[in-house]
Amino acid sequence: MEENKSTGLIGEGVKTLPIGQLLKRIGPGLIATGIVIGPGAVTTAAMLGANYGYALIWLMFPIVFMGITFVMTTNWLAITTGMPTIHAIRKYFGKPGAIVVGIALFLACLFFTMGNISGSGAGMELIFGINWKLGSLILICVVIYTYFAKNVYSKVEKLITACIIMIAAFYITLFGVSFKATGENGVVGFEGGKFFGGLFGFKVPEGSLGTALAFISTNAAITTGIYNTYLGKEKKWKKEDLFNGVMLTDALVHMISVVLISGAIILVGAIVLNPQGLAIKAPKQLAQMLEPIMGPAAKYIMGFALVGAGFSSLLANTQRGMVLLGAGVEKDYSLESKFIRFGCLICLAIAMAICYSYDGSPTQLILIANIATSIATPVGGLFVLLLIWRKDVNEGYKAPTALRICMTISYIFVLIMTVSAFQKTIIPGIMKLFA
Repeated sequence: MEENKSTGLIGEGVKTLPIGQLLKRIGPGLIATGIVIGPGAVTTAAMLGANYGYALIWLMFPIVFMGITFVMTTNWLAITTGMPTIHAIRKYFGKPGAIVVGIALFLACLFFTMGNISGSGAGMELIFGINWKLGSLILICVVIYTYFAKNVYSKVEKLITACIIMIAAFYITLFGVSFKATGENGVVGFEGGKFFGGLFGFKVPEGSLGTALAFISTNAAITTGIYNTYLGKEKKWKKEDLFNGVMLTDALVHMISVVLISGAIILVGAIVLNPQGLAIKAPKQLAQMLEPIMGPAAKYIMGFALVGAGFSSLLANTQRGMVLLGAGVEKDYSLESKFIRFGCLICLAIAMAICYSYDGSPTQLILIANIATSIATPVGGLFVLLLIWRKDVNEGYKAPTALRICMTISYIFVLIMTVSAFQKTIIPGIMKLFA
């Protein structure tokens, strides 16, 4: 790459690629969306709409802000340091820092896998009427086959893209049906005043912090950004891609996909479920509550949505956890390595054992699992924040002032949300659940 002769700063003068070329170069963001939009995202989004109406729709603002910030900050660090995030943490903060971050991110992914197992099993039960544990086991067998196939990255990218398209089409359809159902079966239809009131009200209803944190932790976590730096290596991204628009386009596609899907789910919950005073206690109730509008087809459509969301997330999330753990403990983290493949089997076995021995509501298990994933950002985000503010990391580049400010704001917001939620709702709720 040629350096700017007047300033000597790397990246100046690089032109943005045409939109067609940009779209051909993206990929990690699509995989990230497939991981994010799992049964946990479907369930927590539906809970937000069903329990609190339009009141928490404003969460889309910080989710978009933080999601793009985390991805672009970690991408920036990957370019300036010449290595993925956890490797950079090891270089600048030593092995203990890398190990702590690797383990924290791995545990977050393991918790996420638990939610995916129960959610995808619930989808199989809705479609075929089989026990949810047997249904999830069938899907896990398909996932394991994919792990041991050749050209893993290419298969994961294509399969997840197909699942995202299916899920997005389904929720857009639900969104339209819910509008047409005005006045039927207790459904009052879309209320513009309440929507804009929730969008710009920035209120946190009493008792909503735990669900809100689970939703944020699912849709905008530092784990996504850190994992993207390893997917970018698999995608063979180059230094120029930071400045020619490829990485920014990838991040935008990811967040737009997340908002379109999760936002639609919240609105459906607010339009269809909230006016009837119906709360979600199990994944299958999502379908039961939609029956007044969609009839007998509701359980099949919701079943396919949960299966698609669960499968796409199961497919990549367990790999994500093992990649990040491998990076933290200095193991081979390539997707086709023995450490990743056999590590994924062990993780699935552990997650299955926990899920299948749990006697409570699958929805509660999904919610608990998604809340538990919130440990990733306070730990991993701290090291990313420290890295982006180091002068030696950014030497030779124009100071990333905007990224530094955005990363600082994002980290403080997540920290406040996490501490508040754990103090007020999560710890008391968990103690009550297992009492």
